[in-house]
Parts: sequence; C-alpha cells; structure tokens
Amino acid sequence: MDIHVGDMLTMKKAHPCGGTTFLVLRVGMDFRLRCETCGHEMMIPRLKAEKNVRKIERQE
Repeated sequence: MDIHVGDMLTMKKAHPCGGTTFLVLRVGMDFRLRCETCGHEMMIPRLKAEKNVRKIERQE
C-alpha cells in the first residue's frame, strides 16, 4: 500500500472519540497517526494500519 506523510486515512474502526479520519505524521515499520477529531497521536504497526484503511486522501 502506498501511504505517504501528509495523507488523510479513513479507517474502518473508529477512534474512541468517534473520529475515523487520521493524518499520517510518520511512515516506517509503524505509522504515527493523529486523530483529526480529538488530536490524539498514536503509533500503530504498519500491517494493522494497512488492514484497517478504508480510503486514502492525498494532500497535493
């Protein structure tokens, strides 16, 4: 999957705050994502993130 820093990801599973959109801050073996609803930042493994992505929106 081709995900870059600055992309907006819509995930299948919602964050506990209710938001489903996340901004990609770092890409590597794991992703650093920021919830767009509450601003919480988290690190999740690449495989788990790629499995749960519903849509990728590019920032150009």
